[in-house]
Amino acid sequence: MEIQSKSDRMGQEPIIKLLFRLSAPAIVGMIIQAMYNIVDSIYVGRLSTDALSALSISFPVQMVLIAVGVGTGVGTSSLISRLLGQGDNCRANNVAEHVFFIAIIYGIIGGLVGVFFAEDIIKIFTDDPVLIDLGYQYINIILTGSMAVFIPATFNYILRGEGNTFLPMMTMIIGAVLNMIIDPFLIFGLGPFPQLGVAGAAYATIFSRAVGGVFIIFVLFSDKNELTLKLEDFKFDFQIIKEIYNVGIPAMANRLLFSIAVVFINLILGAFSSTAIAVMGLIFRMQSFFLMMVFGLTQGYLPIVGYNFGHNNPERMKKTILIGNAAALSFGVIGFAVFQLFPEVIIKLFNSDPKLLNIGVSALKRVSLSYFFMVLNIIGVATFQAVGKGMPSFAITFLRQAVFLVPGMYILGEIFGLDAVWYSFPIAELTAFIIMSTWLMASIKDSMSKMRETV
Repeated sequence: MEIQSKSDRMGQEPIIKLLFRLSAPAIVGMIIQAMYNIVDSIYVGRLSTDALSALSISFPVQMVLIAVGVGTGVGTSSLISRLLGQGDNCRANNVAEHVFFIAIIYGIIGGLVGVFFAEDIIKIFTDDPVLIDLGYQYINIILTGSMAVFIPATFNYILRGEGNTFLPMMTMIIGAVLNMIIDPFLIFGLGPFPQLGVAGAAYATIFSRAVGGVFIIFVLFSDKNELTLKLEDFKFDFQIIKEIYNVGIPAMANRLLFSIAVVFINLILGAFSSTAIAVMGLIFRMQSFFLMMVFGLTQGYLPIVGYNFGHNNPERMKKTILIGNAAALSFGVIGFAVFQLFPEVIIKLFNSDPKLLNIGVSALKRVSLSYFFMVLNIIGVATFQAVGKGMPSFAITFLRQAVFLVPGMYILGEIFGLDAVWYSFPIAELTAFIIMSTWLMASIKDSMSKMRETV
């Protein structure tokens, strides 16, 4: 049957070819998404350094929304790929139907938070009245329109679970390209549009994501997918919710932890200057350009590992893990080289403020030392998620950010000053990598032994 042949490619097609076919569209989509983040910051940076700092302060709140959506999506993708590996297409369809309603519920909750609590949330991060005003203008709109964030963030993972990464790529490209086109009109008031400043950046984000969301909804309800959504046949199953969030909650917690870490990072850097906060925001946005390549790689990597785990094919799973790690490491080398060779050029893309350049150049060079280990940690976390082990993935992320990074930044800053703070990134990633690789190798060895026993 056609459906069976689509699933069989995950267990039979040459791994490098399959990984490239599944990952390439996701990588392209992620790169376009990263370009949107960078262009968005470039436009806002033209307004003022305060506007750029306000965007950095708002960043953790926006990351919470993405964490909830992507965490749910990762749990969905992992479960769907394993169910397809077991040949249970009916239950995989039911998983997709549950996620449809989950995304709508999250969107409603996010909107209510935006209406009633947006200003209070921004005041948690700063007492600077200028930053509060600019941050509120931005995050109020993002939260109120969060339905447009949740729908594409979760729905794309339904298709990724069945090994379809092309259409999720198109969703991301539609949203990101549209955003980059609309941004200058709403931020600077070009043509008939009003000059809205940072609020214009938020409106552009919500509108473009909404258009991408409409696209993916039409795709999911078409009859051209391996999975078919038929809401009239929907039956609530708590076990499905449990299985989604066995992986989804740790994946969600990974990203939420990053948001919390950014809050503390901004507080630590804010003790030195608001310019240091702006630098950190630029680093997060610029490193997202190559990290998105790694996350795109995991979109193809995760269903292959998950399918072959569910299909009891240990050797193919092991080969996929080795190839995935090699590919991720190549992206880490790219990021390191760009940050080491062109730090001043990168900073000037956003703003030519001498203080920004002075802090930013050394920060970029020091933070980029972490990229070799960071990309391998990301692939390690994705491997745990693929085989349905969510808690180890969360534990590694917790160690990286809450145990090693944030305390390391504080200690180095207190003893040696701002210049030393940036070294906490490579120290944290290296230490986490040693723990992650040891844990993962033991876990894979155990899983493969069990898989061989059942073959």
